[in-house]
This record gives sequence, structure tokens and C-alpha cells, in this order.
Amino acid sequence: MSEVITVTSGKGGVGKSTLSANLAVGLAEAGKKVVAVDFDIGLRNLDMILGLENRIVYDVIDVMEGRCNLSQALINDKRSKSLYFLPASQTSDKDILNKEKVAELIAALKKEFDFIILDSPAGIESGFEHSIFLADRAIVVSTPDVSAVRDADRVIGIIDAKSQKAKDGEEVLKHVVINRLRPDMVESGSMLSVEDVLSILALPLIGVIPDDEKIITSTNDGEPIYYDKNSLAAEAYRRIAKRVLGEEVSFLDLSTKKGFFKRLFG
Repeated sequence: MSEVITVTSGKGGVGKSTLSANLAVGLAEAGKKVVAVDFDIGLRNLDMILGLENRIVYDVIDVMEGRCNLSQALINDKRSKSLYFLPASQTSDKDILNKEKVAELIAALKKEFDFIILDSPAGIESGFEHSIFLADRAIVVSTPDVSAVRDADRVIGIIDAKSQKAKDGEEVLKHVVINRLRPDMVESGSMLSVEDVLSILALPLIGVIPDDEKIITSTNDGEPIYYDKNSLAAEAYRRIAKRVLGEEVSFLDLSTKKGFFKRLFG
């Protein structure tokens, strides 16, 4: 049975697309057939993170408007043969989306893939609502600062109100990923701790990703950091993928001094 996972956030620049790409890679590496769909119409960048920007011919709007079929628009990843990518349109306006066409697209993808990863646009406009409408699971990404957490909290409320599951009296499974954590700043009191974030958002934690300069390099190179065996952030993404698959995996010990890890997670 396939699962639709929407990766979303309350604001831009918190690492949502990077998580979408690396989660998709991780699930594909585990043997699942996965498609990563960029729903950020007009502002796509998932293609660059995956290193597939030069192979785009058609996009998700072309599929929904009938200018091509789904197989023509899907791009097979260059490293993982069970990973596919469906790009966003760079020229269309996000208001071109409508629920009927989105539902048709998701239904078609669910026939072919084990996991459909939807990279949601940031914010709470129509593009966001379309990306969460048919989600089975939502992963909310936030950095550990007050403004990002506040915006993430608002997004959680909208998911609970406007998803199809909510309208059917069910609940979308929701998790939090805390990105760009710097243990030294948490220790000094200048950054929210994991416990602080979870107390505000009141959702289960599925991943903590440490701040890592290698992510910038990997994006510029078009090579998901997942493949970097020496990156702590890459290991965090690998563990998130395992948790999505139902495995019980410990969280990284990001301590800078003895006893800090316990304070970090309460």
C-alpha cells in the first residue's frame, strides 16, 4: 500500500526541500519505489538538490494540463533506479493547481509507487493546501528558533483542519524534524533545545539534523548529502528514512560535553 508523505514548513529556508530529497533517496536505497514531487510551483529547487535540473523536459503542470503523460514527465534518478522525480513548473503560477487535478495525479502515482514525497511550498497559500490535501503523513520541518517554530505550529493547525483525512474524521500522521541544531548554541541558551521545540509543537520527533556546512556544498554539486558517509547530517537523514519505514533507531548523540544530551532531549 502506497503512502503520501508531505514535507512542509511554516516558512521558507528551513531545509524542507533538502529533507524531501534525502528522505526520498533513503527510502529508495531501502528498496522502495519512490517518487519525489516538487509542488513549489514557480520556485522549484528540488531538481538542483537531486542533480536532475538538466534533464527536465516536462513538469507537473504539463501532466495535469494534459500536455504530456506521466511517464514522459517522470525522471529516473541517476544513482538509484527505484527513485523518480517529478519537477515543478518554473514559469506557471501556483494558483493554476486545483484539487481535482491534484487528486488525479496522486491517484496515478499511488498505482506506481510505494512512497510519494510531496515537497510543499512554504507558507499557507493555495499551493501548500494542495500539497497537504491528500497526505497520509506530514513531516513538519523547523529550525530551532522562535519564529520558525511559531509558523510551524500554525501549519500543523491547518493540516488538522484542511486535509482530506480531517474532513473524513481521521487524522494525518504528523512528525517533527528539527533542522540545523547547534548544540553549542543550545548549551549557551541562544538557541531553543529539542525539548523546547517539542513542548510548543506537541508532535512526536522523527529526526534532529545538526547544522552542517557540507549540505551547501552537496546542493551546489547536485549530490544529496545522504551519500556522504562522513557527514553527521547525512547519518541523521539515514535514520529518519529508517524511522519512516517503522524501524526503531536511536537519535544521534549531539552532545558537546558530558550530560548535555540529556538536557537536549529532556
